[in-house]
Amino acid sequence: MFAHEHVTLRTGERSGLPIIVAIHSTALGDAVGGCRLWSYPGWRDGLADALRLSEAMTLKCAAAGLDFGGAKAVIPLPPDTVLGRRRREAVFLDFGDAVQSLGGRYRAGEDVGTTAEDLWVARQRTQWAYCLPEGHGGSGEPSELTAVGAFASIEATWRHVAGTASLARRRVTVIGLGQVGGRLARRLADAGAELTVTDIDPGRRLLAEELGAKWVEPEAAPTVPADVLVPAALGGLLSRDVATRLNCTAIAGPANNQLQDDSVAEVLAAREILWAPDFVVNAGGVIHGTILDIRGGTWTEAHSAARAIGTRLTELYRLAEATGRTPYAAALAAARQRIH
Repeated sequence: MFAHEHVTLRTGERSGLPIIVAIHSTALGDAVGGCRLWSYPGWRDGLADALRLSEAMTLKCAAAGLDFGGAKAVIPLPPDTVLGRRRREAVFLDFGDAVQSLGGRYRAGEDVGTTAEDLWVARQRTQWAYCLPEGHGGSGEPSELTAVGAFASIEATWRHVAGTASLARRRVTVIGLGQVGGRLARRLADAGAELTVTDIDPGRRLLAEELGAKWVEPEAAPTVPADVLVPAALGGLLSRDVATRLNCTAIAGPANNQLQDDSVAEVLAAREILWAPDFVVNAGGVIHGTILDIRGGTWTEAHSAARAIGTRLTELYRLAEATGRTPYAAALAAARQRIH
C-alpha cells in the first residue's frame, strides 16, 4: 500500500532476544497493534511477519472506522526455545523499553503467544501497554470480542450466500482452536452448526469432544466438504494451490493474512467461493483495546462495535457486487480512501 513509517530492531538487554516493532502508518492516529511471541527460523522471518501484520493493522483500523494507525511487534524466538518464568519476564521488560522509546507512536496489546500478564510486565517499563489483566485495572484478554466480531462476520457471510444467517445444520470447519478459535467454535456449536475442527495442538481434541465436533488432522482440514471454512490459526493458509482444492461455499475467519498473495482472492472469486476479507473480520481485538483501554469506553459500547463488523461486511458485499469487484478489492479501496 505504502512504505512503513518506522521499523526498529533491537536486542533486549536483559533477555538477549531481538525485539522488532514495525509502525506502518499513523495517518489516522497513533499506531496500535499486538505483540507476537513466536518461534521463527531466523529473526528476518520475524521481521517479514511484523511488516505484513502491521500493514494489515492499518487496514483493519481503517475498515473498522477507528482513528488509529497500524503497527505490530514481533519477538522472534529461535527454534525449540523454551522460556522460563524469569526469562519471560525479562523479555517483556525489554519489550516495554522498546515501546517506551517510541514515545506513544505505538500502543501495544496482545497477539499470538502473549497474554495480559505479559503486557502487565511490559507496563512496568512503559505507559503504552494495554489489555492488562482485570485485576490490575485493565480490560483483560481481547479474544472474546475478536470471536464476537468473527461470529457476526460468519452470519453475515452466510446470509449473503443463502439468504439466512442461521447456521443450524450447516457444515462449518474451524482451523485453529486457540483463544479466539476455541471461543468461536463454542458459539458455532451453540448455533447448531455441524462442526469439523482441527489444531496443531492435539490437546485441543478435548474441546472437540466437548462440542461433539469431528476432529481432522490440520493438513486435511482445508479440503473437508463445508458450507463455511473458518481460518482461525496463523496466516498464509490460502495459497493458489489450496484455493483450487477447497470444497466450501464461503470463507470467513479471524486469522490474519490468510492469503499468501493478493491473486488468491481472484482465484476464489473465479471459483465462486465468497471470501470475507480478514482485516475486516478480525477487528474485534483492536476494537477491544481502543474502546475499552485507550478511550475508556464501556463493555456494551465495545461489544456493539464488534457485532457491527457483520453489518460492515454486508455493506461491503453489496458494494463489491455493485462495482463488479471482489470483496477484497472493495475493502482495500475503501480502507485506502479513508487513510489517504
